[in-house]
Amino acid sequence: MIANYHTHTWRCMHAFGTEKEYVEKAIESGMKILGFSDHTPMPYPDGYISNAKMRMDQLEGYVDTVLALKKEYESDIEIHLGLEVEYYPALFEQLLRFTGQYPIEYFLLGQHYAENEIGAPFCADPTEDPAILQLSCEQCMEALRTGCFTYFAHPDVWYFTGDPKVYDTWIRRLCAEAKRLDIPLEINFLGISDHRHYPNEAFWRIAGETGNKVVFGCDAHNPGMIDNPCAYQTASRIALENHLEVLETVDLINPFGTGDGSMSHF
Repeated sequence: MIANYHTHTWRCMHAFGTEKEYVEKAIESGMKILGFSDHTPMPYPDGYISNAKMRMDQLEGYVDTVLALKKEYESDIEIHLGLEVEYYPALFEQLLRFTGQYPIEYFLLGQHYAENEIGAPFCADPTEDPAILQLSCEQCMEALRTGCFTYFAHPDVWYFTGDPKVYDTWIRRLCAEAKRLDIPLEINFLGISDHRHYPNEAFWRIAGETGNKVVFGCDAHNPGMIDNPCAYQTASRIALENHLEVLETVDLINPFGTGDGSMSHF
């Protein structure tokens, strides 16, 4: 890999190591581009606190740290500042206003909950309920249509155990929308390394038949995950078997505007 845009930090409370360690591991492995995309803070109501995202008051420190490393290592590697973002309709505009105060370069769509998280279905909980699959797919398609996302991280993370025909129907709609919008889908190394329920072979078969473009993402939660040849081999096999075009690099989409001063999601 010459580029990885999916890298976390300790602020999300389930990643480890210093940011400098991630950068140095990326340089050691021969990468040319490293993007940090830690789990975004969210303007939750009523004092709710997530146990898997940075807090609102940590964003400034995150930005300062990544920008300092960008400058320190500018002759060694290209570093980018991003966020992995959940699309919560009730919170999204407020999130854009808050994060738009900082020089964030890109968002990855990383949807782990439906609706607005609190009391809503979680992606890793097995379900046979077609309504949950429909809800998650429709919400992700709505997110992609905002124009705010550079790519779709672990798009196969929803753990549906119901009727394969229902799965096929909704995933085809999701993949078709991603293709229409020219948004790449990520084959996720964390799912491979941890032997999770994803990557989902059925999903990638459909993506191949749809003609989606894909990108590999380390989803690194510790520096050692930056260099992961076994996961790379598995992801390469999935792409090859399903005739998927793999992008070595991606064009970063500014999540806050279209270049003419207007908001891309309006």
